[in-house]
Amino acid sequence: MKTMLFGLAVLFSGVCFPGMAAADEAAPAARTLVLVRHGQYLETPDADENLGPGLSALGVAQARMTGARLAAMPYHFDALYVSPLQRARDTAASIGEAIGNDRFTVLPDLSECTPPTRRKDIMDRTTPEELAACKGQLERLFAAHFRPAEGGEKHELLVCHGNVIRYLVTRALDVDTTAWLGMSVGHASLTTIRVEADGRIKLLGIGDTGHIPANLTTAASGDPAGRLVPAALKEAVTE
Repeated sequence: MKTMLFGLAVLFSGVCFPGMAAADEAAPAARTLVLVRHGQYLETPDADENLGPGLSALGVAQARMTGARLAAMPYHFDALYVSPLQRARDTAASIGEAIGNDRFTVLPDLSECTPPTRRKDIMDRTTPEELAACKGQLERLFAAHFRPAEGGEKHELLVCHGNVIRYLVTRALDVDTTAWLGMSVGHASLTTIRVEADGRIKLLGIGDTGHIPANLTTAASGDPAGRLVPAALKEAVTE
């Protein structure tokens, strides 16, 4: 009898019942989100009214360097998302070329907007309706993506904007969201946030521009105008 029971135990130990498989697929898992701010852009009079301007030459270079950084990551991205604005789409195009995947999903909720802030001057020039709409937009975004994954660990890439990223960081840290202007993220920088399987959220890095040379960084530091002016060559002595 003992021999028979042992044999049955061995037999069924390798069996995966449908219910067990479904439970594994639905089990919560970690989700890592990498948020990329678009590269530098220049305001142009001929820019599309709804999409806004595209990247400058420097912005394209920044995006390509970010793409190279992401291509070297020890994982692939399970989902790619991008804001509908042109500067974000241009950035995503360069990144997609570098990582070998340009199948980005356009998410309107990734669009740039201005949420409520402690800065009175900004609050005074933004209507209550605009502030409320932005806050609602970013809260939807947070609820949809900043939660555990299902069916295994996931990695997601979101190419968007500075205000969006900073607001989401305050939500991830569970602090006052009106403090978002107390931080800055440079063009083409990486902000990495991990949602654990149990729902805990960890900020792994913010505004990382280590892949961009210091003289090519813009917005958070470096040359604010993005001028790539070479130094004058000193007169050489001819022998």
